[in-house]
Amino acid sequence: MDNRHSGGQCSGPGDGKELGANNISGDCHTNDRDTDVKDLGEIFDTHVEAEFVDIDVDKTMATMTEEPYVHNVPTLIGGVGAAGVRDFYTNHFVGHVPPDTTTEQISRTVGENQVVEELIFSFTHTTPVDFMLPGVAPTGRRISVPLVVVMGFEGDKVSHEHIYWDQACVLVQAGLINPDDLPVAGAGEAAALVDQGVPKNQLLAR
Repeated sequence: MDNRHSGGQCSGPGDGKELGANNISGDCHTNDRDTDVKDLGEIFDTHVEAEFVDIDVDKTMATMTEEPYVHNVPTLIGGVGAAGVRDFYTNHFVGHVPPDTTTEQISRTVGENQVVEELIFSFTHTTPVDFMLPGVAPTGRRISVPLVVVMGFEGDKVSHEHIYWDQACVLVQAGLINPDDLPVAGAGEAAALVDQGVPKNQLLAR
């Protein structure tokens, strides 16, 4: 996404910060003429802090509109409306991720009414991760996957979240599919995103 879209500004590679239970951050730098753009980045951070640091569903919901929705694209898991989103957060997301879960920001684009965050989402699969691996018992495996959050806003409240990742990448690392005869990658996806020195086109050489 062009970081000039909708008058937004974006932090890029090298500006990323590790986000986790002890470190949730990732500021977006904006120009002086558009303070509203900066405010959306701050609201994004407040929302994520409520989810992962405070582990507080009420505080998370307080950052959202009266009828928000959350949509995890690869698994079709989330919630619609205040009751649906609260149920998702309470029973499947807030406080329901492995304790060593971290995210590393790759980039952030802030527009007039949305924030797009590109990150690396990493965890050891020691507890169920319902939104990403529904119905899969903990495997004990380390999983790291590029993930994109598109957070929409109405005024100063979060109206929706669209969350994208490569499910094949997750399934390979969880040991649920064999990548040998498939055009898929595992942990190499995240490694290659943060290190452009990692060789490309290896699947083409099969």
